[in-house]
Order: sequence, then structure tokens, then C-alpha cells
Amino acid sequence: MRFTFPKSQRLCGRMRINAFYAEGKKFVAWPLRVTYLPKEEDAAHTSNDTEVLVWAPKSLFRHAVDRNRLRRLMREAWRLQQYDLKGTYWLAFNYIDKTKQPYPVVYRAVEKAIRKLNNLNAG
Repeated sequence: MRFTFPKSQRLCGRMRINAFYAEGKKFVAWPLRVTYLPKEEDAAHTSNDTEVLVWAPKSLFRHAVDRNRLRRLMREAWRLQQYDLKGTYWLAFNYIDKTKQPYPVVYRAVEKAIRKLNNLNAG
């Protein structure tokens, strides 16, 4: 298993992201809001990988260095746990806490989100 996060696993494209947010379902794994949509294969993207978007809002964190750090923490937590997820999804991890949390908190939030998605997939 290679614990990488290549471009093919990143959710990108304005139209795809807008459609994803319009149709996706949400839940909270504090300090993250997770938006998910089971992935359907389309002509442009035939990969079986889950595609992920990480986001920290400028309205909560005015300094770019803070937003970049939070995004880095979310990507790292996802990168290490991505193979625990069963099924393929479009996922978005939105940081919603007003304070900067340390890495173990973000790691546990991603772990909780994956566990919840696996329960949804199983039931």
C-alpha cells in the first residue's frame, strides 16, 4: 500500500465541486464538517479512487499560514487513513472550528468520519 495523495485523488473543477455540494450529504465530526457523495463513474474520470477536497475558510482564519497548516493537517490525516474507507466517494473536509486544533484532534476527526462512512456503506 502506498500512502500517497496524488492529483487523481483530489476533487477539483468548479462545476464538479458545485454539483457535489448541491447533491452531497453532510455530517459533523468535530472540528470537521464532512460532505460526501457516493462516487459514480463518468467519462472524464474513470479512477476508482475516492476524491477528496480539504478546505479551511478565510472567514475564520485570516492568515494564510493558518489555513495552509490546517489543510496540511487534514490532508495528512486523510493520507494515512484513506485505505480504511470502504467504497468510493467524493469527500470534502471543511474545518469549522474557530480555533486551531492540534494534529491528534484532526486525526481522530478524520478517523471518526471514515468510521461513519463505513457504517453508512454497510447499512
